[in-house]
Amino acid sequence: MSDEDLLIKTDAKPADGEPKGRALPANLEAEAAFIGAVLIDNRVLEELPVELQAKHFYAPIHQRIFDRILIGVEKQMVVTPVTLKPYFQDDEGLAELGGTAYLAQLTADGQGLLAPREMAQQIYDLALLRELVSVGRDLVEGALDTSEEVEPMRQIEGAEARLFQVAEGATSEKAETNFRAASMEAIRMVEAAMSSGGGLSGKTSGLASLDSKTAGLHNSDLVILAGRPGMGKTSLATNIAFNCAEEHLNWMRDGGPHNYGAPTAFFSLEMSADQLATRILAEQAEISSEALRMGKLSKAEFQQLSFAAQRLAELPLFIDDTPALTISGLRARARRLKRRHDIGLIVIDYLQLLQGSGRANDNRVNEISEISRGLKTLAKELQVPVIALSQLSRAVEQREDKRPMLSDLRESGSIEQDADMVWFIFRAEYYHEALRPDVPTETSSEADKEKYSVWASRMEELANRATLIVAKQRHGSTGNVPLHFQAEFTKFTSPNMKDYSDYGFE
Repeated sequence: MSDEDLLIKTDAKPADGEPKGRALPANLEAEAAFIGAVLIDNRVLEELPVELQAKHFYAPIHQRIFDRILIGVEKQMVVTPVTLKPYFQDDEGLAELGGTAYLAQLTADGQGLLAPREMAQQIYDLALLRELVSVGRDLVEGALDTSEEVEPMRQIEGAEARLFQVAEGATSEKAETNFRAASMEAIRMVEAAMSSGGGLSGKTSGLASLDSKTAGLHNSDLVILAGRPGMGKTSLATNIAFNCAEEHLNWMRDGGPHNYGAPTAFFSLEMSADQLATRILAEQAEISSEALRMGKLSKAEFQQLSFAAQRLAELPLFIDDTPALTISGLRARARRLKRRHDIGLIVIDYLQLLQGSGRANDNRVNEISEISRGLKTLAKELQVPVIALSQLSRAVEQREDKRPMLSDLRESGSIEQDADMVWFIFRAEYYHEALRPDVPTETSSEADKEKYSVWASRMEELANRATLIVAKQRHGSTGNVPLHFQAEFTKFTSPNMKDYSDYGFE
């Protein structure tokens, strides 16, 4: 039977407006043969090169049959023309093909068993081609329609989003997830946490004290990392980006049951790529970033730097330092990085430097709301954690207690609303340094000497200590996380101690 005959009999019709002779790409005979092979031997589904779904079939009747096959296999039934028969007794489309006898006809010659993998791949590829045709048609129609405001960049970004979905093997509409699939994913995460020794089910931040609080960075989560200038937001973000990328590199080299790292994209709207790379090299070589910038290095330090550069040459960390990015432009670039390098973590430095679509009518609060919603949408679309740095308002400086609160998030309450986690970085050492009294001399009074002594004693207690305040965590508890900060290298690490009480934590 030819494709043209099957097209008529299987109630599949060319798309509206398609001229005769220009039908959408499809191979109905391959669809019928493949379904026949599955009905003869259900194990065919276990060895497919692609994840074939009902939507990938062109003929509606084939879609319905394959969907019922998948349901039966999921219930661990043996699916045959006989076991499918009760579900298609009243199917009008099947009635046109001779009723349930068509199910038996599919298995008559067994041709599909000769090359089921190749047929599945072809069915899948043709489905993607049909989706490409749909994207192209919509793009042409949108480009020709000048009845409304012409926004070519918006049309390009929309087309790129659709193309990304096609590249990922998705259709234009995301299918719902049944509870069984969702619960299996939850079990997988729990298993990963158990395998890690307890606690880590997402991607690692490289900071044990933080991972123990959050269980790692989870796909589709938007994390806001905020702090006042001088607290070390960018340093902490680069540390986490590096740690996650390095963990993935180590896994690629050594293997292992679980990969707790991922290729990482760092969108730096404030610093250039070479400045960011210099900072990361200083952190990892443990050389003063100031000495590195000024070129004041000994031969031994330069050798350390060279070794660090060689070790990091293959690091899957991708830096985009394009200035004045719009939220839609950032999403387009992130999709490309996902497609090309399969990135698993996105870091943005920082949120307030992104631009909205321009439709907020100069209302900065509305623009920030649009940006925060866009970042959350990006995290869900690409199924990766997104860490976005954010500024805090000056209200912090006006309080005696300088620890930030959620109400200090600058310019929009929607940042708190859209975020799955909100972290504040706080270093009491920074504020205590600002209170430094004059160094006493021999002629200074005892009161001045005592004042300086008290200050120096407190400074010694606070040196190199930082607190990450988890102010919001949608899936866990809030609280404080102790960190160690090496200011000369701008490097955060976990405290090297068993008892956090030394840092003032219970």
